Amino acid sequence: MSATTPTRPGPRRSGPWLSKAAVNGALLLSACYMLFPLVWLVTAATKDAGGLLGGNAFSFEGFDLGGNLARLAEYGDGVYFRWYLNSLLYAGGGALVCSFVCIAAGYAFDTYDFRGKEKLFGVVLMGVLVPSTALALPMYLLASKTGVVNSYWAVLVPVLVNPFGVYLSRVFCAGYIPGEALEAARIDGAGELRTFWSIGLPMVMPGLVTVFLFQFTAIWNNFFLPLVMLSDQQLFPLSLGLYAWNSNAHAEPGFYPLVVTGSLLAVVPLVVAFVSLQRHWKAGLTAGSVK
Repeated sequence: MSATTPTRPGPRRSGPWLSKAAVNGALLLSACYMLFPLVWLVTAATKDAGGLLGGNAFSFEGFDLGGNLARLAEYGDGVYFRWYLNSLLYAGGGALVCSFVCIAAGYAFDTYDFRGKEKLFGVVLMGVLVPSTALALPMYLLASKTGVVNSYWAVLVPVLVNPFGVYLSRVFCAGYIPGEALEAARIDGAGELRTFWSIGLPMVMPGLVTVFLFQFTAIWNNFFLPLVMLSDQQLFPLSLGLYAWNSNAHAEPGFYPLVVTGSLLAVVPLVVAFVSLQRHWKAGLTAGSVK
């Protein structure tokens, strides 16, 4: 009779921390952590100054959202909604133009070969390393020389180019646009501008949307550049206007409900932009993951 060697139990495939329940629990905790400020903002926007200062912002007792919205619309002859339109102009217009500029630059860096291309692209990457706050004073001096300080152009022009957007656009163009398609368009007689507009741009549309969302969020939340460039309250974006109200709230607590309610409304365009464009954005983030 031959002796049989006992079989050892195989290693466990997954521990308790790798189980589906543990992963889902960690994701749930992360979601709650990230949504906590938004929940506070929603409930606090229903309070008056006494309710906010009383420390019971998480309850819906004394619900007064309609009153806060009415006071927000009436204060300063509706200056808040003037700030809202300014932010939509700065963020929407600036992000749209910037995304087209970045896509065009990324397309040129990826498609064409010219002298000093990589060195020039290295200069663009160096721009990513420079913080925007360090550029605020030089941009103010340039705007002062050209006479556009305290105007819409003082905020719009500096946000029309984004070095990181150019880098990201080149990556998207390399992954989305096959050289054979461009060569076929040139053989058919299409010029370079027509080739870019009819062939390249539709193929790289997920990249355009991704750059747009990044730039829209950055401009919408931008604070330091308008603070340096603007002094006329009629030109303020939401970030600067709400900051001014919050500074006054220390002396006059009645500003607190206006600041909180205004902050709640300021989140709406970001949510709408991400929800409405998420299909293109997800497609852009997964570029290159499937062959």
